[in-house]
Amino acid sequence: MRTLVTGVAGFIGFHCARALAARGDEVTGIDNLNSYYDTALKAARLDALREAAPGFRFVKADIADRVALGEALSGQAFDIVVHLAAQAGVRPSITNPHVYAESNLVGHLNVIEYFRHHDTLRHLVYASSSSVYGANRKLPFSEDDRVDDPVSLYAATKRADELMSETYVRLYGMPLTGIRFFTVYGPWGRPDMAVWRFVEAILRGEPITLNNSGRMRRDFTYIDDAIGVLAAIAAGPPRHPERTPHVYNIGNSRSEELKRLVAVIEDALGRKARIVEAPLPPGDVIETHADLARIKADYGFQPETAIDVGVPRFVKWYKDHYGIA
Repeated sequence: MRTLVTGVAGFIGFHCARALAARGDEVTGIDNLNSYYDTALKAARLDALREAAPGFRFVKADIADRVALGEALSGQAFDIVVHLAAQAGVRPSITNPHVYAESNLVGHLNVIEYFRHHDTLRHLVYASSSSVYGANRKLPFSEDDRVDDPVSLYAATKRADELMSETYVRLYGMPLTGIRFFTVYGPWGRPDMAVWRFVEAILRGEPITLNNSGRMRRDFTYIDDAIGVLAAIAAGPPRHPERTPHVYNIGNSRSEELKRLVAVIEDALGRKARIVEAPLPPGDVIETHADLARIKADYGFQPETAIDVGVPRFVKWYKDHYGIA
């Protein structure tokens, strides 16, 4: 397969590209290497990817720049596109909305419109988010639930991406599938995510902040579980092109309290956390929990990694990567 991964220097993009190359795909990656977090981490991911997959090709370009995107991909044919490029993060979307509109709305439109004219395309899989469920009080979250009550601009942009994609399915019959990721973590993760922030703070002897006094729950999904089924979904056209919405939840289907996450991190580090409690910030939700019935039925997906296993693996990677004894 000739496969394009957008956002390839990101956490999920890196793991996805490495898995696709390992199964024999010819992988090209595109990323603008923005400074939302440490660009040295993104460069290190690309170095690791080149080492693991010598045939990997990288192109630096911004998907929000339609001309640059066209020039970067000109003359190339792809069977599969895994579109993961986006501006991540819930809270920063409240203070820096234009960046999210440019990357997540304009960028997403640029990608699907470009590949609408791509004759070899078999499937385009794109990243949505569990954030689209917003203030939904029904648990667990199902793909058939209403998702018209976002609580952050980030969530609104990801829902808009889904609506744009559904329109392209109806108008042009494009083979598009969205993935609603639930709090993915693991080695090479994102520094703005809770697991990374808590580990880093505890190792530095700094306090960690538990919003809503820690009375929050998240469906933490280990990266290996997420990537295995994502690669399987990407491999061919949608299973049920007639079904709406054309999305899958990818989660762990275990909603864990943040205080339990902290306890697991403390055990893995052999250190106690200094905890500061804070109110629930704007844009955040109390709980996420993925209903996996659809993805289990179509792909046999059964996540295997609880936080008791996944968190110590992340801690080991973090210490190794940064040379911490």
